[in-house]
Amino acid sequence: MLIGICGGICAGKHSVQDYLIEHHAFKPLRLQRTSSTPSVEKSASEANVPGLGEDASALSFPSPEALLDFVTKHWQEHFVTTSIYDEHTVEIFANRPLFILVHVDAPISVRWQRFKNRCAAAALTPPTLEQFVLRNDEHLYSPSSGLASIASRAQIKLLNNTTSLPSLHASLTTLNLPDPSRLRPTWDHYFMTLASLAARRSNCMRRQVGCVLVREKRVMATGYNGTPRNITNCNEGGCPRCNSGQAGGTSLTNCLCIHAEENALLEAGRERVGPGAVLYCNTCPCLTCTIKIIQVGITEVVYSRSYYMDVDAAKLLQQAGVKLRQFSPPKEGLVNLCDEEPKAVTNGHA
Repeated sequence: MLIGICGGICAGKHSVQDYLIEHHAFKPLRLQRTSSTPSVEKSASEANVPGLGEDASALSFPSPEALLDFVTKHWQEHFVTTSIYDEHTVEIFANRPLFILVHVDAPISVRWQRFKNRCAAAALTPPTLEQFVLRNDEHLYSPSSGLASIASRAQIKLLNNTTSLPSLHASLTTLNLPDPSRLRPTWDHYFMTLASLAARRSNCMRRQVGCVLVREKRVMATGYNGTPRNITNCNEGGCPRCNSGQAGGTSLTNCLCIHAEENALLEAGRERVGPGAVLYCNTCPCLTCTIKIIQVGITEVVYSRSYYMDVDAAKLLQQAGVKLRQFSPPKEGLVNLCDEEPKAVTNGHA
């Protein structure tokens, strides 16, 4: 596994890297920097601020290709780098399925305070907030680096408002960045992703639900909710109940939409379901679908999101001997590492 960490100055890149090194035995790697030190990393007098550069003990490489070749040859080990200097580097690293890109950010006022602390520790005069903002914009939005656009490619985006290293480490431990399923999804993650993809085909005005029916890790059928075949789509006015704006759970007998689970079961049929079949659904089944799931002989139901009749469905499935469990994949996207209001810190995150 190779974790690349990018983000603005003093967002916390090196703190995240240090955590991975100390707690998960990651080995640091760095690229030799060919360009000059950006002004955002310098004091008001343009002096380099200590503690902002790469770890001198990290193994150094002349190019992204050389670093990637090394990691590929040692693919069973874990590596981390903060040497994400431009979009080209990300393009090279992304050629391997062992790469994860993490973006770290923090409010610019917090990052400026951290930078001021770094300058003070080195007896250097820090730039003003206005100077820091202008330098930061120049650094992130330079056409030559494309650093700002790199954030959109990150699998995980960390908002680092933490005020201490122990707090940061506790949040990162909960997040579990080295989870191997981030590289290769588990079967649960794989089938639930397919169910979520199927849900996007839904034409129901109420909610998008997708379902995948599996036996022996092979997909037997998929389904999504919407009006029956040859009937006007729900989102085109085909179901009066769904388009009426009534509260959830009301006038269900007037609903013309077939549920995702029903569509999958109809597609497969009882004879094809057989023993050991597992139903994956991005939303917990309703009672109507639950009784049909039981009737066709489903062994296990795995869902992602809750529904208002979860308790009743769970009781019914338990009585019938059908296992029910909720699947929660590793957190991705934007993750707030601290719910506290941002405030000045006493220790800098590089």
